[in-house]
Amino acid sequence: MEQLRFSAFWCGTILFGSILLEQKMASSMTMLKLKRLCKFCDVESTSCTGTGSCMTDCSITSICPHPEDVCVSIWRKKDDNVTIDTICHNPAHKLHGLVLEDYNNSKCEMRERNGMGSQFFICSCSEDECNDHLFFTPYSLDSQVVSVVLVSLVPLLVLAVMVITSFYWYRIYHQRRAGVKRKKTPLDFSDAHAIMMDDDGSDSSSTHANNLNHNTELLPIELDAQVGKGRFAEVYKAKLKQGATGAGEHFETVAVKIFADEEYASWKNEKDIFSDADLRHENVLHFLTAEDHKVEKQYWLITAYHPRGNLQEYLTRHVISWDDLWVLGGSLARGVAHLHSDHTLCGRYKVPIVHRDIKSSNILVKGDLTCVLCDFGLGLRLDNSLSVDELANSGQVGTARYMAPEVLESRINLENIESFKQTDVYSMALVLWEITSRCNAIGEVKDYEPPFGKVREHPCVESMKDSVLRDRGRPEIPNSWINHPGIQVVCGTIDECWDHDPEARLTAQCVAERFNDMEHPDKLSVRSNSEEKIPQDVSATEIEEIEK
Repeated sequence: MEQLRFSAFWCGTILFGSILLEQKMASSMTMLKLKRLCKFCDVESTSCTGTGSCMTDCSITSICPHPEDVCVSIWRKKDDNVTIDTICHNPAHKLHGLVLEDYNNSKCEMRERNGMGSQFFICSCSEDECNDHLFFTPYSLDSQVVSVVLVSLVPLLVLAVMVITSFYWYRIYHQRRAGVKRKKTPLDFSDAHAIMMDDDGSDSSSTHANNLNHNTELLPIELDAQVGKGRFAEVYKAKLKQGATGAGEHFETVAVKIFADEEYASWKNEKDIFSDADLRHENVLHFLTAEDHKVEKQYWLITAYHPRGNLQEYLTRHVISWDDLWVLGGSLARGVAHLHSDHTLCGRYKVPIVHRDIKSSNILVKGDLTCVLCDFGLGLRLDNSLSVDELANSGQVGTARYMAPEVLESRINLENIESFKQTDVYSMALVLWEITSRCNAIGEVKDYEPPFGKVREHPCVESMKDSVLRDRGRPEIPNSWINHPGIQVVCGTIDECWDHDPEARLTAQCVAERFNDMEHPDKLSVRSNSEEKIPQDVSATEIEEIEK
């Protein structure tokens, strides 16, 4: 019995001892697992560039002394000296004054830190030897911070878009209603503070162009210098006062066309045409307001001012390039096409207008060398309500040198309003010829000369009848002009536009499309250097067949 008890005691003791030994070994194993294996080379030179990813090339792997340690890599660049430092470190303590925040990562993602005296990247991670493979990423805000910023800003952006959209549609609605009112009632000139920008290379226009008038109080305008004079009016450069600023009074430059008392009809006709909001176009002179100066017995039209002057003056002073011709001619055609069109660019119906006095002195040149049509004193609105008698009473008008053959002999087809547009196209062809005659792409460029230059300076209708009707004469287009492929197209277009038969002429829209179809003039300039040129003996009238 005693022997049995002794055996049981020793069995229990051995079992208890083995359990204690197992627990101690397990504890030791746990302690070993908690200690990190890290690359540990202190500071050494490296070929890492600080972008993308790279290896440290550290050949020493160390067991970190403390279970809490994590692996750390530091990349520095000062001047041309680039180093990497690989160590173990307890994240509870600062390293180089920095707190390790990303040590729970499995990858060592390098983040740049500023204010360290050199370019400085640092990363930390908690996997064995994870500080050997480095991944460089730019420093970014915590994702939570980014989320907060986005959540804060997105509603404000949405609100701003809604406000801007609402304001835009309110403006459109208000302007359309104002346009309807202008057609039904006398013009309201209540807005005396619209801004007319000076044209120093940019478009000169009022924000409210064609929407303004001013009957109750005259605008604060100071005349500067006379810049032009025509049959019905004189044109002045002027200053429009826009209000006082810290540096004194602020002025904007405008043009003022002044009509004498006896030229009221011309002023009223031009004012009525300009007052149509549908006239607005980048190639039509921008209109600010019209005023009745009763004391001086004068009538004023106030418009944009273009310091380059009219096209005739510009061509007299300048020889132009093919690029300039392309811009001048194309913009002129687009302006005339807009006048003749029965709808606006947005598709709304408009009353077609014929200018009836298109000539180079009635076309202004903007800072970007595009043309704007001006002087609508003889303009005619082709309203469907006009009777044949009213059209017949409009008279033989225009400048004799630029009159179409049917105008010279008073045989316009009054039953077809397109006939009036065809007279404008003829006049436009003469202006295109003037522009082309001053282009250096034609070869030798002579001094400026108006169409039919051999006729006296201000020819009468009878003189032009001899040249245009009896002799069927047109300004000369020398064969040398059509050696350039772009000039070739322009000359063919001119020839079709001044055809003696009005119905055979192109429309202004067709001319504008031809200029657009030429695309950028650089392409034609390249073609002009090739060997595929038009023979010298080909006339301008054969150009269309050549094109086909």
